[in-house]
Amino acid sequence: MPVGTPTGPRVRRPQDLMRFLLGAVGLALVLGIAWFAQSTTSGVEQDVSHGSASASGLLIDLTGFVASCAVLVVPAAFAVERLVRRDGLRVAVAVLAAVLANGVAQLTTVWVAGSGSPAIREALTQPAPGGGTTAAVHGYLAPVAAYVTYMTAAGMGRKPRLRAAAWAAVLLEAFALLLGGYGTLFSLLVTLLIGATVAWGTAYAIGSPHVVPSGTALFAGLRRVGFAPVAVQSLDSAGAESTDPGQGRRCLVIVESGPPLDVTVIDRQQQANGFFHRAWRRLQLRGITERRSLVSLREALAQEALLAYAATAAGARVPALLAASELDPDAAVLVYEHVGGRTLDAFADDEITDDLLDATWEQVRALQTRRIAHRRLTGDVLLVDDDGRVHLTDLHGGEIAAGDLLLRLDAAQLLTTLALRVGPERSVAAAVRVVGPDTVADSLPLLQPVALSRPTRAALRRLAKERAQRLREAERLREAERPREAEPEQRPPDDDLLTRIREEILRIRPQAPVAPARLERLRPRTLIALVAGCLAGYYLLSQLADVDLGALVREAHGSWALVALACSALTYVAAAMSLLGFVPEDVPFWRTVLAQLAASFLVTPAAVGGIALNTRYLQRHQVRPGLAVSSVGASQLATGVGHVLLLLGFGYLTGAQDGVTVSDSRSVLIIVVAAGALVGVIAAVPRLRRLVLRRVRPLFAGVLPRMLDLAQRPSKLLTGVGGILLLNLAFIACLDASIRAFGHSLSFPAVAVVFLVGTAVGSATPTPGGVGGIETVLSTALTLAGLPSQVAFSSVLLYRLLTFWLPVLPGWAAFTHLSRRRLI
Repeated sequence: MPVGTPTGPRVRRPQDLMRFLLGAVGLALVLGIAWFAQSTTSGVEQDVSHGSASASGLLIDLTGFVASCAVLVVPAAFAVERLVRRDGLRVAVAVLAAVLANGVAQLTTVWVAGSGSPAIREALTQPAPGGGTTAAVHGYLAPVAAYVTYMTAAGMGRKPRLRAAAWAAVLLEAFALLLGGYGTLFSLLVTLLIGATVAWGTAYAIGSPHVVPSGTALFAGLRRVGFAPVAVQSLDSAGAESTDPGQGRRCLVIVESGPPLDVTVIDRQQQANGFFHRAWRRLQLRGITERRSLVSLREALAQEALLAYAATAAGARVPALLAASELDPDAAVLVYEHVGGRTLDAFADDEITDDLLDATWEQVRALQTRRIAHRRLTGDVLLVDDDGRVHLTDLHGGEIAAGDLLLRLDAAQLLTTLALRVGPERSVAAAVRVVGPDTVADSLPLLQPVALSRPTRAALRRLAKERAQRLREAERLREAERPREAEPEQRPPDDDLLTRIREEILRIRPQAPVAPARLERLRPRTLIALVAGCLAGYYLLSQLADVDLGALVREAHGSWALVALACSALTYVAAAMSLLGFVPEDVPFWRTVLAQLAASFLVTPAAVGGIALNTRYLQRHQVRPGLAVSSVGASQLATGVGHVLLLLGFGYLTGAQDGVTVSDSRSVLIIVVAAGALVGVIAAVPRLRRLVLRRVRPLFAGVLPRMLDLAQRPSKLLTGVGGILLLNLAFIACLDASIRAFGHSLSFPAVAVVFLVGTAVGSATPTPGGVGGIETVLSTALTLAGLPSQVAFSSVLLYRLLTFWLPVLPGWAAFTHLSRRRLI
C-alpha cells in the first residue's frame, strides 16, 4: 500500500547542501596539504610503498579480483531491487551523478597533468607497475563512489546490510589499487571525495520527490493510535505560504463518534523549510537558544509532544495532545483535540477588548510560571474560542526550562503583537495588570526588531514605510507654505511603534533599564565590513603582485614621500569642510574628520559607501533623514561642479604653457567625447533616462531648499566651497609630490589635469575605489605628459598607496570606534 504520492516541487534538503559543502572543503583541504606539506606527503607515500612491497603477489591479485567483482555486482543488485519496486527515477539520478563524477574526475586529471602544481602532481601520481604514471584521479572509482553515495541518500539508508556491502566494495577496490601500486593515498582520497561531493551536489540540485502522505496512509496511521476517521479537510489556505517554516500541515479529521480532531502532519518539506533562517539566527544572535537547524523527524515529534504535555501541566490553555505517531520514515502525525474559534488576526481592531487582552496575558503568565517559553507569540497562534477563552497553539518552536532571556523575549514579543492591533497604551496597560510592572520593565531592553519574529518585523517595516511616506508628504506641505495651524494635523508622530512602547513603559516604571540588550553576535554591518576588507585585500594583492616594493621604497626620496603623506592626510580635513559647509546644523568638526577617515574603509564603487556613511553620520547627529540626504546631495553636486570648473581652468593653464602635451592628448579628447556620448545616450533613451533619474533624484531632490537655507549663512557656504577647493588641491599636490619623489617633475597645472581626468574615469569604473581605471588613466596620462613609463607607474602606485590603500587600516579603526559609539 503506498504511503504517499509525489506532489508539488521537489524538496531540496539542507543536509545534502551541507554535505556537499563539507565535501568541497575536504577536497580543498586534501589538495592544500598536498601542495603545502610536500615533505609530509612524500613521507606518507614512501611508508605506503614500503608496506605494499612486503605484501605477497597472490594477496594483491586476490584482493583486486574480489574488489573488481564487488564494485560491479553490489551497485547493480541495488539498481535491480529499485527497478523491481518501480523506483527507476532514483536509479536514473544515481547514474547521472556517476556520469558527472566521471566528468569531474577527468577534468581534474587534465588539470593536474597540465597546469597543476608540481607538488600536487607528485602527491597524486607515481610510476605505475607496468610503466608510465598512475592516474591522478581514478575515472572509474569516482563514478562508483558517487553512485553508492547517492543510493545511500536516496533509500539504501534503511537497508544497512546492502549499504555496508556497497561501501565495503568501494573501500576494498581503493585498498586494492593502493596495495598494487596503481594509486597514491592522496589520489584515492581525492577520488572518493570527488564522487561523494558530486553525489551530494546532485542530490541537492535535483532534489527529492516531495512525498505527501495520502489520505489512505493518514487514515491508517490514525487507526493505529485508536481513532476511526471518516473524512479529512485541509485547514491550510490554498497556495498560502506559512510565516513559520517549521509549522506542519494542518487538517480537520471527522471521526465516527465524538468531536472532530485537529491533525498536524510533519514531513520532509517542513524539516527543510527555514533551514537557512535558523542557521543565520544561530550565528547572528547570542544568548538565544535556537532549535538546531538539522533535526530528525523523530526529534521534532518528541519536542512538540513534550512541549504540549508541559504546557498542559502548567495550567495553560492549549489544545490537548491526544496522540503522536510516525506514518512512515518520512512523515509523522500529531493529533490534538479540536478547538473551534478564530485567531486574533481574524478579529477586527474594535473587537479586541481589554478582557481579551487580559486573558491573553494570563495564558502567557501560566507558561512563564513553569519556565516555558513559547517563542512565537504572534496573532495567528492566539486562538479565541466561542466562549471568549484564549488558547495558545503551535508550541513546536518553544523551550522548556527556559532562561530569563527567553521569557523576557516572549513578553517583548507579545507587547509588540498586541500594540500593533490596539496601540502601545492598551498593550502595556494589560501587561501591567496581569504580569506586573516588573516583568514589563524587564522586557524593555529587548524591544528591538532583531529579537522579534519575522511576521512582526515585516509589520514594523510596513509601518515605518507608511510613516516615512507621511513625513515626506508633511515636508512637502511645509515647503509649499501651508497654514501653520494645519501643520499639527498633517504631521504624524516622529517615533516608531517600539519607541512608543518604550516610552509607555518608562512612564509607568521610570527606573526601568533603557539601554537595549546586546543580542547580535554578528551584525550585517560587520559582514559588510568583513566583505569590504576581503575585497580591499584582494585588490591590493592583485595590484602589488608584480611590483618590487623594496626597489620602490629604495628609489623614492623620503622627504617628498612625507610631503605626499601630509597632503593625503589633509584631504580628510578638506572632506569634512566640504560636507559641513552644506549642513546648517552644528556638527562636531573633528568627529566629522574621523567619519571621513572611516569612509575610506568602505571600499565601494563610485564612493557609494562614503555617501551612505555621511548620510547615516548626519542622522546620528540629530539631522532629520530628508535633510541629511539633501546636505550630502548638495555637497556631492557642488563637488561635481567644482571638479568640472577646475578641469576647465587647469586645462586652460596647461594649454597656455609651452612643451606640455596633456591638453592636446588624444586620450583626454577621447575620454571627454566618450563622456559626452554617454550623457547623450542616457538622455536619448527613455528607459535609461528614467533609470538614472530614479537613482539620482532622491539624492538631489532637496538640494535647492537646502541651498536656500545655507544662503542665510555665508560662512557655511564659504567653508564648503573652500573645502572642495582644498580637497582637490591636496590630492593634486599629493600626486605631484609622488612624482617628485622619483626625481621627476611636471608643471602643477599638467598634474592637475591628469588627476581630474583620472578621478572622473575612476568614478565611472565599477570596481571598489575605481581600482584599475584610475591607475590606468593616471599612468597613461603621465606618460603622455612626458614621464618615463616606469616612473609614471611608480608615481601612481605611491600616490594610490598613500590615498587609497594606506588609509584602509586607520579607516577600519575609525569605523569601529564610531560604530561602537553608535555615531554611524
